[in-house]
Order: sequence, then C-alpha cells, then structure tokens
Amino acid sequence: MKILISNDDGYQAPGIVALYEALKGLAEVEVVAPEHNNSAKSNALTLHSPLYVHTAPNGFRYVNGTPADCVHIALTGLLGYRPDLVVSGINNGANMGDDTIYSGTVGAAMEGYLFGIPAIAFSQTEKGWAHLEAAASKASQLVAQLLPSLSEAAQRAEPWLLNVNIPNRPLQDIKGFKVARLGRRHAAEQVISQTNPRGDTMYWIGNAGPAKDDAEGTDFHAAAQGYATITPLQVDLTDHDRLPYWAPAAAQLSQASPSTTQLPKEAPMTTDAGDAF
Repeated sequence: MKILISNDDGYQAPGIVALYEALKGLAEVEVVAPEHNNSAKSNALTLHSPLYVHTAPNGFRYVNGTPADCVHIALTGLLGYRPDLVVSGINNGANMGDDTIYSGTVGAAMEGYLFGIPAIAFSQTEKGWAHLEAAASKASQLVAQLLPSLSEAAQRAEPWLLNVNIPNRPLQDIKGFKVARLGRRHAAEQVISQTNPRGDTMYWIGNAGPAKDDAEGTDFHAAAQGYATITPLQVDLTDHDRLPYWAPAAAQLSQASPSTTQLPKEAPMTTDAGDAF
C-alpha cells in the first residue's frame, strides 16, 4: 500500500511530522507539502507562476504552492505512481462546519478525491499541538482499519472523502470515533484594520465565528463530548431541493425579454442546517 501525505501548515509543521511517523509503519509513505503555511487556501491551484519542488533533509518534498498544488503535482507526474490513499494533516486547529469550505487541509485531501483516490483530512480541534501524539495515534488507528478496503474501493472506482477532527486530549480521554454531520458557524468576526509605518491602512481577516449549529449530531457537539469526529464529504454543491424553484425563472428567461421576466413570488426557503444530515 502507498500513502501520499500533504497538509496546509507546511512541511516543517509538527502535525505532518507526527502523522508521517504514525503511518510509516502501515504502508509506503511519501510527503509532498507546501513550503510555507497555506491555511485557508481551500482548493486553490497556482496557474500563473511556476512551481518548484525541493527535498528536505528528512526526505519530505516541499512545493512553493498551495496544498492542492502539492497533491496535484504529486498525482500528475511527480510520484510516478498512483497512491492508494491521500492523507492531509494533522492540522493545527479544527476544520469543522463551514471551515471545510476554506480549509487547505481539506483542499489537499479533496484534490486526491477529485482524482478518484480515497482521502482523509485530519485536524486537531484546538490550536497549539497539545496531545499531538494522541491525535496521530487515533489517525493511525483509523487508517489501519481502512487500508484493507482501499483496493476494493479502487476496483469499484468509488473514492470517498473523510473529514476527521480529533480533540486535544490524552489518548485515554478520547472516547472513540463518532460519525457526525457538519455544524455551522456564525459569521466571521470583524476585519482588523491597522496603519502601517507609511500611513497606509492594512487589513487582517478576523477570526472564525463561534459555533452556530452545534446540536447533537454535529461535529462540534461530538468533539466537545470527547469523540474524534468522522464526516463524509462530497463535492456536489448543487442545491437539489431548490432546482424546481428556479426552473420557472429559467424558462421565462429563455422565452421572454429581460423586462418581462419575473422571479417566483415566494423566496427560497432557508434550509435548517440541523436537517442537513
């Protein structure tokens, strides 16, 4: 079995080192990760500047690009083979709820998934790397359980994508794994503005908002109870329930001039995040 590891915190981050050490006894493992921290880069690819790959003294390869760049390059020529599993992390902080849209950790794993390879994104729920070895142990436990099924998934051409968040707790205090849906966050905090020494205003993106939907069944709730959460993800962002709502407007646009086109009288209903899974 062959595993490709990447992340978004950079190839020198403690999380990726711990993950490599935990998985290297399970399979043939290679690391291709960003040169620098690329948090919140999501699925971004670098299209308008060259990318370079270098090898660190420990054998990790690093790229002057995004997490998705790293996995994309690895799978389209750098490795020379197709890995059985793509693993990303361990991230310094949670990737729960809305975080998954922005996360470079999830973006790296998703790039493998888009190439038809099973993939897992691992994160700790709090920043600071506390109890990192415990998180790496839980990651290894999950990967070891899934490895025997990888060849069958490849034969069926049915890849899967898992988002896993592990509480920063001693190993004996992590209750186990629990499958959970994504919760939701409130809107991000206000942007932080400052004046630089030249008198120009600069802006820093504010922190992520607190949990909005952390009801039982969500990743937020399960992690708070001491479980490592497993959330299966998919790429299809289509709002299937709203397709019938927009169909009449599309039909009108196809048959009438813009001045006579009207949207349906009732606004789209807001889907309760608690009913999403």
